[in-house]
Amino acid sequence: MRCDKCSAPAIVFQKYSGLHLCQKHFLLDVEKKIKREVRKAKVEGTLAVAFSGGKDSAVALYVLNELLAKSGTNIVAITVDEGIAGYRDNVLETAALLITQLRIEWKIVSFEQQFGVRIDQVRDRPCTLCGILRRSLLNRAAKSVGASTLATGHNLDDEAQTILMNYLRGDIGRLLRLDHGEKAGLVRRIKPLKYVPEKEVALYALLKGIPIDLEECRFSFGVFRAEVRELLNDLESNHPGTKYSLARGHEKILQLTQRTPFELRECVECGEPSVKQLCQSCDTLAKVRLHGSDVNESEP
Repeated sequence: MRCDKCSAPAIVFQKYSGLHLCQKHFLLDVEKKIKREVRKAKVEGTLAVAFSGGKDSAVALYVLNELLAKSGTNIVAITVDEGIAGYRDNVLETAALLITQLRIEWKIVSFEQQFGVRIDQVRDRPCTLCGILRRSLLNRAAKSVGASTLATGHNLDDEAQTILMNYLRGDIGRLLRLDHGEKAGLVRRIKPLKYVPEKEVALYALLKGIPIDLEECRFSFGVFRAEVRELLNDLESNHPGTKYSLARGHEKILQLTQRTPFELRECVECGEPSVKQLCQSCDTLAKVRLHGSDVNESEP
């Protein structure tokens, strides 16, 4: 099969677009999608990039460095150590390879240092707690390096799953807060890979020789997101473009509601931005400690 853009052999077929693409045009297609999101964001000053060492964050960091480093944007990679023995240490070794290759400033922050909690010591819903604390710590770390913007490696699959999960839970408030824009105390977030499917992110990393860690976190199985992922993959297989429709539909909702404003206050415990009296991190940590999970009881 030949590439629909030239006469070279095609290496991928995009069912959602109907295009066969060679290696050159596949790479250009991925980069075009990322560039579009970056242009919309108009990044200035320091850009923090959430960098776990996995394929998504590695590709995001690699391409953002290619696009913005020469324009004078200061890029800082931020890695969160959740406290998972036998997992995070190995991932950090791989992450260091890309950091060294790109010569980027690197900041590592940990749950244990900030919150007094290690995820491998939490018995009840560790994956849920990890997500809540990660979001909070990334915001704090981005502020600490003076970042105007925080880029995350969420790909199209991640975005579609999150949107559908909030629909299924009936959590419209959170659905509208997925793109919070400019809010006091919150570093503005962008998702450069928002319209790049997960499989294409992995293929891009492989073709570019980007060092990535493929180890799966042992706490990431059996959660609600995994069920939604399977459902969406089935729908995408039978109805190509379903994931794009979800992501674009959500953008249209935000436009129609003009990003309905929501008020933030300071968390009475930690001072971070919060919708309620306690931010989600402090509220969840309080519940974890109340139920006697095996965590370090030191204060955040």
